[in-house]
Amino acid sequence: MENLFYKTLFYTVVYYLLLCSGCKKETDFLNAKPNEALAVPSTLNDLKSLLHNQGILNQHYPALGQISSDDSYVTTSFYNTTTTTERNAYIWAKQIYDPGANVGDWSDSYNQIYYANTVLDALPHLTNSSNQQGLANEIKGVALFYRSFAFYNLVQTFALPYDPSTSKSDLGIPLRLTSNLNVKSVRATVQQSYDQIMNDLQIAATLLPLTNTDQTEPTKASVLGLLSRVKLALGNYTGSLQNATDCLVINNKLQDFNQLNPNAFPIYPNFSMEELFHSSFEGYGLIGFNAVVDSTLFQSFNDPNDLRPSIFFYNSGGIIGFNSQFDKHNNIYCGISINEIYLNKAECEARTGDFKSAMADLNTLLIKRWKTGSFKPFTALNSDSALKQILAERRKELVFTGIRWTDLRRLNKDVRFAVTLTRIIGGKTYTLPPNDPKYALPIPDNEIVLSGIPQNNR
Repeated sequence: MENLFYKTLFYTVVYYLLLCSGCKKETDFLNAKPNEALAVPSTLNDLKSLLHNQGILNQHYPALGQISSDDSYVTTSFYNTTTTTERNAYIWAKQIYDPGANVGDWSDSYNQIYYANTVLDALPHLTNSSNQQGLANEIKGVALFYRSFAFYNLVQTFALPYDPSTSKSDLGIPLRLTSNLNVKSVRATVQQSYDQIMNDLQIAATLLPLTNTDQTEPTKASVLGLLSRVKLALGNYTGSLQNATDCLVINNKLQDFNQLNPNAFPIYPNFSMEELFHSSFEGYGLIGFNAVVDSTLFQSFNDPNDLRPSIFFYNSGGIIGFNSQFDKHNNIYCGISINEIYLNKAECEARTGDFKSAMADLNTLLIKRWKTGSFKPFTALNSDSALKQILAERRKELVFTGIRWTDLRRLNKDVRFAVTLTRIIGGKTYTLPPNDPKYALPIPDNEIVLSGIPQNNR
């Protein structure tokens, strides 16, 4: 019976990879010689190999929210050359996709979840020696991290922003908790979706090492960083603060921008020292080299001693484009970094009344972004003043990392920070008001047909 389980598991994995991954076999296990490839995944190393597939688990993260945000714009001429999905997401159309089109934001995320579930389903069936328990625990923690991160990204893209008064009835995402493809998908509520994400992460935090030299692999520090991000999206400022604080106890190293070469591309030849976990977006043209920085955003960098404009952006004939967000593969970074954690901590301190600590954390970050010897600490007389300054710097510091879409979703709930987004294409103006239902993108049509789950109202 157990051998049958493994054979079924293995051939299901291979079938799914061929179907969803374009035959990309990038793990040691799947790169085995033909005769070895018929072996069943019967060891911890087999499962560890499945989780080392960077092409699946560290790339192709949802980017339709980034396209829909206000970080950048594109010219009408370039807009007209892009895909239907990109064009429609950019102008917040009611219908986004071509009929039956594959939507990578959805399918690639569930591919990541499938990998994680395959490992989690297999682990209980392995017989391990006592000295292998640590490795088994780490493998479980890694799988839970990947699954929870994928769930979180899907919720940010395909479900309404969290509202405590409606979260138990608002539709979330299908929570696939098994690799069995015969189990029918149903949409959980938003509350159930976030509960599952946090449960997975809380378990993972107990199983993973504090740090790791490979930034493409999750650690306890990256789990705590993601938990801080999730709880900030929920408005749980006390919880987000605690997770951010615990994360920075493990790793609080910030990059001194004086040590970077603004003329290099990419800015970081490998990974930034601030990265807790490295991941990158789906490869959409609207967030690539043809995206132009929003002029209001660019002008907000108004201190001549602030090094961020020279590091974040480049000037090509008066057109301001993005620079440092590209990684060594020319993908656009969207992972978890220490600068975000400092900003999470500062915001939560301001919101909970400790504005002095909030400003101290903000200044700890910003002094690393200013020309040596020129930084003058930011000050605030109260929590409200501190919060406004922190959010203004968050807007600039986290540009083009995908975080802006979640920040728009949550900050629109507060009239002080709500904004209406505007696009002009071909002389026609498009707008996205605060709290609009279009902050949840539509579920792909093929998923609706296949599973019968309800579509988002737009």
